[in-house]
Amino acid sequence: MTPKTEQELLFRAKSLAGLTFSELAKELSIPVPENLTRDKGWVGTLLETALGANAGSKPEQDFQHLGIELKTIPVNSQGKPLETTFVCLAPLTQNSGVSWESSHVKNKLKKVLWIPVEGERHIPLAKRHIGYPILWEPSLQQEQRLKRDWEELMEYITLGKLTLINAKLGEVLQLRPKGANSRSTTKGIDQYGQIIDTLPLGFYLRKEFTADILNNFLYEK
Repeated sequence: MTPKTEQELLFRAKSLAGLTFSELAKELSIPVPENLTRDKGWVGTLLETALGANAGSKPEQDFQHLGIELKTIPVNSQGKPLETTFVCLAPLTQNSGVSWESSHVKNKLKKVLWIPVEGERHIPLAKRHIGYPILWEPSLQQEQRLKRDWEELMEYITLGKLTLINAKLGEVLQLRPKGANSRSTTKGIDQYGQIIDTLPLGFYLRKEFTADILNNFLYEK
């Protein structure tokens, strides 16, 4: 059942804190894979199912009626993020006139329900615990940093400088290949305005940025 209010969603998320993946999966009759090598999206799907999210991989938020995106974030024993966080695919064509205000990145990050989960590989997947949820909205300063990076990265795309894009660009937001495998391709535009085959690119939040979100929450508590 999809939660009808923000309070209902948060209450439901808090009720999951402390459970192991196997405990929650058993409640939902979902099999637990041995590891995430072939099931990279399994943790996200498990929590989406438990919380009643219904957007899947669409551009809108997972809880569109509430304007809230759901993001699981694997952390180590010190509560530090173990990996970058995928936000959405980058528009490599039909992107003229797209602004930060109308971008998928801004839409996805307007309000996020972060759920930290144990992510260290020495812990068997079934025994990893779900953490306490954090409902976050970017501060003015955080949004300015995101906007600045987004505009810089989108300039590379719109000018056809796809070959110059690398993971070092962007202070808090980065662009990286996002595909099922290295053979995945999509349409893009080169510096001459020609349509080309290229790797799909995704926007990712850097670990330092998400670490700040988690730290600020702990400090506020």
